[in-house]
This record gives sequence, structure tokens and C-alpha cells, in this order.
Amino acid sequence: MLIPKKNRKAVYEHLFKEGVVVAKKDFNAASHPHLKTVPNLQVIKAMQSLKSKNYVKEQFAWQHYYWYLENDGITYLRDYLHLPQEIVPSTLKRPAARTTTAPPKAKPQGAPAGPKSDDRDAYRSADNKNVGPGQDFKPEFRGGYGRGAQPQ
Repeated sequence: MLIPKKNRKAVYEHLFKEGVVVAKKDFNAASHPHLKTVPNLQVIKAMQSLKSKNYVKEQFAWQHYYWYLENDGITYLRDYLHLPQEIVPSTLKRPAARTTTAPPKAKPQGAPAGPKSDDRDAYRSADNKNVGPGQDFKPEFRGGYGRGAQPQ
């Protein structure tokens, strides 16, 4: 399919920036939700082209395509878009380490200070309780029902 260069470039820039492209399987949609100027069909076909070259990995679920950028695809898009090595997709960026510690949780007013006993704790403790099926429980395993029946 012939895709205008400005549309192809817009799709590739979005893919490189995000690292992931999602498209609904709707070939008649007027535009892609994230790329308003590009028809959805052109986004799908451009990504299928990259998939055939093993630059992206494709997943399909619930009528949506998901394309993930591969390492070879990163180098190809860097060359195509003329980007330096320092720029990486957002999926490869590490989140900044948090230097602040979380504030201690405040107790709600009127809450008991000590450990709280629940009905679950009483249920789980089996100190003097008779736990199990009982003394007179004798399971009976008889074969011969259903498909496992012996031919007679």
C-alpha cells in the first residue's frame, strides 16, 4: 500500500517516541486515535511492513493490534528519522530513583493501638477443635462409572 511520506514519518516518530503502537482492527476508521492526521489503515499497514522486517513484535487481542519495538527496529528508526544515539524510546527509559522516603502512615482516630482480633483469627486457630472429616468418614472409591467403566 502506498503511504504518503509525512504519514509514514508521523507513524514512525510515534513508534520511536512511545516504543509501542496500539491500533484497533478497524480498517475503515477515519483516523488513528493517537495520530489524528493519519488514517488507521495506513498505521496498520506501516506496522505490518515493519513486522515483516522483524523490526516490531506484534500481538493481537480483543480486536486490537499491539506492536512493540525490537532492538533492530530502534536502529532502523534512528537511521530513518536521523536521530542521535542518546535518544531512546520511552519503554527503554529507566524511571528516576526516588530519593524521598514515604511518610509514616498515621493511625485513624479512634483505632485500637494493639493488634486487632478478627473472626478469621478465631476460625484459623484449631487448638481444641476437632478438625477434619470425622471418625466415621470412610470414602469409597468404586471404579466403573462413565468412560472408565470396565467392559462387561
